[in-house]
Amino acid sequence: QVQLVESGGDSVQAGGSLRLSCVASEYSSKYIAWFRQAPGKEREGLAHVFTPSGETYVDDSVRDRFAISQDKAKKTVYLHMSSLKPEDTAMYYCAARQSGGSFSTWRISSYDFWGQGTQVSVSS
Repeated sequence: QVQLVESGGDSVQAGGSLRLSCVASEYSSKYIAWFRQAPGKEREGLAHVFTPSGETYVDDSVRDRFAISQDKAKKTVYLHMSSLKPEDTAMYYCAARQSGGSFSTWRISSYDFWGQGTQVSVSS
């Protein structure tokens, strides 16, 4: 059982930046991803890191503003967000997938463990 704890969410003004952190109880997962869910909307995938190599993938929708990185020693994955917009307001979750191989990148069921989320609010 991998436990994930997110932090770093805050209320910021449009144009601001935030760095979210996801600390894992153990760093055994092959993939750690960030998702977000706004009220009344489906959960959407943003970015993931393949932990053995550090290879990252960021969804086209946020690629120009968001980045993902990992610090293996701290068992932490970060989501770096810049040029924030009001539409970025959401609960942000990290998720871990234990196995490698091919999978549907943003399918909720592709991930084995989820954190409780951290709230990001962006005002105009």
